[in-house]
Amino acid sequence: MRLIKARVQKYRSIKDTGWFDVEHLKTIMVGPNEAGKSAILQALQQIKPPEGIKGFKALRDYPRSEYNDITKSIVKESDVTIVTAKFSLDEADLDELPTGYSGCTYTCGRKLNNKLWHRLDGGPSIPTFGEISKDLTRLCNHIDKQSGATQESGDSSSKPSETLKAITSSWSDETSISSENATKLKTWLEGILEHIDESNETEESRYDRLLETTKAANRRDSALDTLFKRIPVFVLFSNYFRVKPLIHLEHLADRIDQQLLDDDQYDFGNQCLLKLLGFTARELSQLGHAANPAPGNENSLEQYRDQLDERSYKLNAASVQLTKEIQSVWQPDPDRVEASKLKLVADGQYLKAVVEDELGVEIELDQRSEGFQWLVSFFVVFFAEAEGQHSNAILLLDEPGLSLHGLKQRDFRKTISRLAEKNQTIYSTHSPFLVGPDELDMVRVVEMTDRSIGTVVHTKVSADDPAALLPLQEALGYDLAQSLFGQQRNLVLEGITDYWYIESVTQLLREGNEEKLNEKIALVFANTAGKVVYYATILHGQKLKVAALLDSDAAGDNAASQEVLIHTLGNKHILRTKDYCSSDINKSEIEDLLRDTLVEVAKTELGWDIFDIATKQPNRQIISIFESEIKGFSKYKLAKSFVKWTREHNASDLQADEIQQWNNLIVAINKALK
Repeated sequence: MRLIKARVQKYRSIKDTGWFDVEHLKTIMVGPNEAGKSAILQALQQIKPPEGIKGFKALRDYPRSEYNDITKSIVKESDVTIVTAKFSLDEADLDELPTGYSGCTYTCGRKLNNKLWHRLDGGPSIPTFGEISKDLTRLCNHIDKQSGATQESGDSSSKPSETLKAITSSWSDETSISSENATKLKTWLEGILEHIDESNETEESRYDRLLETTKAANRRDSALDTLFKRIPVFVLFSNYFRVKPLIHLEHLADRIDQQLLDDDQYDFGNQCLLKLLGFTARELSQLGHAANPAPGNENSLEQYRDQLDERSYKLNAASVQLTKEIQSVWQPDPDRVEASKLKLVADGQYLKAVVEDELGVEIELDQRSEGFQWLVSFFVVFFAEAEGQHSNAILLLDEPGLSLHGLKQRDFRKTISRLAEKNQTIYSTHSPFLVGPDELDMVRVVEMTDRSIGTVVHTKVSADDPAALLPLQEALGYDLAQSLFGQQRNLVLEGITDYWYIESVTQLLREGNEEKLNEKIALVFANTAGKVVYYATILHGQKLKVAALLDSDAAGDNAASQEVLIHTLGNKHILRTKDYCSSDINKSEIEDLLRDTLVEVAKTELGWDIFDIATKQPNRQIISIFESEIKGFSKYKLAKSFVKWTREHNASDLQADEIQQWNNLIVAINKALK
């Protein structure tokens, strides 16, 4: 199952985040300090935490300003849902359920008293008493006659109808035939079976229909029980969790036995390391104390050797696994061999984490950089807490990679994407290097501008506090700076939405074996059509190849006619959208090259329906129609929704004329910058 929505309420700084969408693979939370990002992740973990993680505690977790409501019993802990999660069901889930549950969603929540509730939205419904009352009444009339119990017998209570009345006396038409009610009704039905005339097909059929009704709730309860067992484990990793490079096993075992552990910092990481190895601290300690076997005792010698070999093999296997993951991020310079081979070594009472350098010398982990130590600790905690259920774990990362260099963070962003292919991932960050320019649709902005309102999560990229958007601005600024002089070939675009359309459509076409945009071409957006000339002039001055793509609206016409741009680039390097739009659209823009698809995306993703008027006015700009018909229309929101749409579709989902238009445009761009 996949997490699709979540909501946190009444937790620390949070009054109510509101429902926020969770992406299929990874979701990025950005926001200033003290906005509540860590609190959201901590609350989410309680949906299904790994074994040993402490639950909610009202004294620490309920909003402090409202805690008196708890102490005075105005609010009961059993009535407060802290975190709620909504999941979609995949094929593996549906295979475990009875038929009829396709398209359902599974919702569960954790209350302040740590009790979990759940429900299924959709699927076969549980009938109500009102829906079956007529059948029950008619069946009662039949069996009362058949049973032979009459008013003259003086025992009206023995009538089947009277025994049913005793069961249903408190039921209303809205009362559902829940498991408890279904059990009572089923017992009654089984008791009156002998009174039904076997030759009466109508009543036999009625009886079978009512009996089937009593099974509906049990089937639904069974489905809920199955889904409850399939809830993913939520693995939270914080920067506080570190693995010590040197652990004294006996001392750690004694502190575990005496419950003297520091759960929040080093001890947590160390316990995860032991869990990953499959040993307790006491077991490893006792192996370090093991005495040599007596001479001549072959059985004792073999047992002693097996114990040590088992320890050695498990340490080696864990070392190989961790080294492989670390090297995928800590990519060595081709001209220099980096020390990135991790070894876990047991030496008497000490468990050591060492790194082998390029000379083969073993160096303690704490002598490596903070960033390298962080990576080791991250992978230890992740593999241990997922407990072999990596494909059924949701990964929560709180400010990952803060101690990594910016470029290492960019590499780690790729690692997060790789992990997210198997493990849905949600992470918070301040770093622009952990937000890709093509990942803005995955961003959720977290802010708290007023403590009386608390933490709020915005599904769209907007915020009242400019500081919340700073990582996104920095990410785009860095990507722009890198692209300005980093490539020999440069295509200057008017704005960020043009960049998104070019980037996402060319990727679709590349995967669909259509025309391919030269991957050596850098896309540079100038923010407005008027600034295209400045960017083009600067790039051309650096002896780089430059072309510009301009809309055919008034702003584009004005930019295209500037003498400086014409002199700098030449007419062949100034591309206009009207030249690639097959329809005769006046003042066409880049969106008109995706006209039909954007109309469909706007309707399905945003609820903006302009189909009829777009059909009636085929020669009018599509953006002009949106602006006149949709209140609060945003080109930004439309482009963002299209980018999201492309992640779940391929080139064949575009219209044939759209594919041809874009193929023509790509050929022209490649030719201009060959």
